[in-house]
Amino acid sequence: MFKKTSAIILALILSVGLNAAASFAGDVEAGAKYYKKKCKSCHGKLVEGGKHATGPALWGVTTRVAGKAEGFKKYSKGLAAAEFKWTDDKLDEWLKKPKKFIKKAKMAVKVKKEADRVNLIEYLKTAK
Repeated sequence: MFKKTSAIILALILSVGLNAAASFAGDVEAGAKYYKKKCKSCHGKLVEGGKHATGPALWGVTTRVAGKAEGFKKYSKGLAAAEFKWTDDKLDEWLKKPKKFIKKAKMAVKVKKEADRVNLIEYLKTAK
């Protein structure tokens, strides 16, 4: 009885863990289209060495600490003081509601649809 119950519990834990990990397996092509349509005007082209615009260039964003893009000086105080690295989960929270995630954030755009956020994050991860 104990072995059977333990096996069921383990299967449930693994299932939940795998589903959580799979939730960020987005569509890079769809993310690229979304970026071009909604992000490019403020963040510029997603290319290595891209220039900062109204917002920071996002090349390498998934490998750096938040608020620390070299040469970008227009961060809000909250983002400039951030001490975390961008992860899928943090990017998802940020994109969903930037001003709730970091008080007085300057980014006004919200990515409301989960699928759009997942695809965009997947696309951003290709730029490192």
